[in-house]
Amino acid sequence: MPSFFIEQFGCRATQADGAALERQLLDRGCNSASTAATADIVVVNTCTVTASADAQARDAIKKLHAANPAVRVVVTGCYAQRAPDELAALPGVAWVVGNSHKPQIPQLVDSLSTAASCESANDFFPAAALHGDSTVPFHSFAGEQLYPQRRGNAAPRLGKILIGNIFDRTEFLSAPVLGGEGNHTRPTLKIQDGCDSRCSYCVIPFVRGRSRSLPPDTVIQEIQRLIVGQTFLSVGTPSSLVPSPAREIVLSGINLGAYGRDLSPRVEFEDLLRRVLDETSIERLRISSIEPLDVTRDLVELFASTDRMAQHFHTPLQSGSDRILAAMHRWYRAEHYARRVALIRERLPHAAIGADVITGFPGETEDDHAATTAFIEGLPFTYLHVFSFSTRPGTKASALSNEVPGGVIKRRARDLRALGEAKAAAFRQSQLGRTLRVLTLRRDADSRSTPALSSNYLKVRISGAHSANQWLDVGISVKEGNYLLAEPVSLTANAVVAAGAGGQPLGHPGSIR
Repeated sequence: MPSFFIEQFGCRATQADGAALERQLLDRGCNSASTAATADIVVVNTCTVTASADAQARDAIKKLHAANPAVRVVVTGCYAQRAPDELAALPGVAWVVGNSHKPQIPQLVDSLSTAASCESANDFFPAAALHGDSTVPFHSFAGEQLYPQRRGNAAPRLGKILIGNIFDRTEFLSAPVLGGEGNHTRPTLKIQDGCDSRCSYCVIPFVRGRSRSLPPDTVIQEIQRLIVGQTFLSVGTPSSLVPSPAREIVLSGINLGAYGRDLSPRVEFEDLLRRVLDETSIERLRISSIEPLDVTRDLVELFASTDRMAQHFHTPLQSGSDRILAAMHRWYRAEHYARRVALIRERLPHAAIGADVITGFPGETEDDHAATTAFIEGLPFTYLHVFSFSTRPGTKASALSNEVPGGVIKRRARDLRALGEAKAAAFRQSQLGRTLRVLTLRRDADSRSTPALSSNYLKVRISGAHSANQWLDVGISVKEGNYLLAEPVSLTANAVVAAGAGGQPLGHPGSIR
């Protein structure tokens, strides 16, 4: 069987797709290569949220081919769904597979394992077919439709394309991501995919499809497996690759607050969280991102009621100008957002509150930028993710003509990033003298300190060498750069945690508030 390597780009949802592909390929008997250079087939799992994400993927593919012209590259993900022809034209690309057909990649890998099957597949999917051109002839591959390239003066393409209407798809592709911060100490579980909103700048709904949810029973089962240290790795996988039992799990999605609205019967996101707390012994649960209108009083009260929910809210803002929010087709105004932040801070005075901000949206004036800056200054944000506006083909914003000059966008982004850094520094300063319970991450072999993460998303470095994935009570003493320096107060025994009444684990860490 061929060896494979998955090159990951993009958000946690994309990483979860890659983890699911890895599970499928291993289960089919394929071998996981340690590096792209040693693999027979490299799957490049792309992002397309910005133009720079597209460029990063293209650059990676070119470098893969230059380093090893014999390697067969399969490109998938959001960029592959949006612009397959662009990727199929790159040297070394054997297949381009959209998100619509990502579950079929294991079958394609099988077909690429022999030269004959690789050479026999010489079909293309033209862009016209994306728009329902029923005149294009097709034949079937594994029950799916492949479209041949139109004849004419078009330059020859090297890659084969397999893609379809993403809005017809109902599959949910996900597996725990055992990477991210801390190298396998904090797995991420994608429980929701797709988006039914239509923000004018965002291409994601068109490359991921409708909102769909992992059934609650499956969520519980996946979390139980992670708690006891089971993984998707196949029998025979070296024990060195098997992670230890999860103490913190991150729940992710494209629009996490929309979880369960597509299920029958409908399930509320808050109810799922309660089920996880009641039916599992997970010691800490963190959510990746949630839209402002989904930050309800009941949800905040749930977070405030237990230390098993990480005190961390990442809530996209995008702009502090009501005029720009309306142009972006965001469903709230600055006042609504501010109320949610005030509610969080009232009930959780030390919670991390992060936001995404887009600067340079078409038509954004200096007054709009000043409104965003003033809005952010007036709220207790603990960090910001600042994005320069990037036109995404096919979105409503791409048709707007009043573009903001690139130099202006860079200046505004620089201003907002400086503001975000100042907010983050002030938050770190406010934690000096506190005792926090942190989860240790994997340290560098030559490091004299151990990295760790607090419930409120603070990066901590603890003096001395400590094992990864352990709870420690630490005293915060010094602020150094983006880290807080700390000394251990006590080491919590890491015995097996059994669920007590109401799902509260026996011997669970106390409050850090």
